[in-house]
Amino acid sequence: MRGEAKILQEVMKRDSRLRYVGFRLIELAPGASYEEALTEDECCIVALTGRIDVTQGEHVFANIGTRESVFDRKATDSVFVSGGRSFKVQGRSEAKVALCYSPSVKPLPTKLIKAEDVGTEERGKYQNKRTVHNILPDSDSSASSLLVVEVYTEGGNFSSYPPHKHDRDNLPQESFLEETYYHELDPQQGFVFQRVYTDDRSLDETMAVEHGDVVIVPVGYHPVGVPDGYSSYYLNVMAGPQRVWKFHNDPDHEWILNRK
Repeated sequence: MRGEAKILQEVMKRDSRLRYVGFRLIELAPGASYEEALTEDECCIVALTGRIDVTQGEHVFANIGTRESVFDRKATDSVFVSGGRSFKVQGRSEAKVALCYSPSVKPLPTKLIKAEDVGTEERGKYQNKRTVHNILPDSDSSASSLLVVEVYTEGGNFSSYPPHKHDRDNLPQESFLEETYYHELDPQQGFVFQRVYTDDRSLDETMAVEHGDVVIVPVGYHPVGVPDGYSSYYLNVMAGPQRVWKFHNDPDHEWILNRK
């Protein structure tokens, strides 16, 4: 309805297995707004599609956002807001906005993360190729615990593959990071397969994931397979006791990295 904000997805610590990560997806009509007062969490506001204004105190970031569809395959603008602060997001156009949460370990400046400052990298080879936009990687000290990336995978490829995990606080070998996956598909009637499993199989779930779904990864390996004819987009939110991304590959499948 015009003038209203709509929450499309909500996975928060209070009602999930997650202790460190929270995620909301909101949809804004032109002129609609969403306001929130952060307490113990920091937040990265990602302009997934459309144009928005973000206001936090004296900071006003006007008309940000770069794409009509995530499948424009270009980076977008985001805003980081530390804990203990309030913010407002208002739609300039029809817009979809991701709100990514994790514990606010220390106060940090509110920051506009411009699309042109988002690093892009290509990962994998053979049928294991994907494109990554590093919105808030662990090399960027703008956040105190939050990590945010978005990933594109074309049909016939696997992503988050070979299967890897980050569920042990055992640095420098491995870090403990919970994770959420927000998925979109092109065309939208498509699906991907995502498996989440542990070494002892105490958790072992394989899901047919459709456009707009959210998958939580409290522990375990979490590969994604994309069927032929469809393109996959997902937005990852990660956080844990330490802001370091150090993963461990499933030893049964690590051999694929050594192919020539």
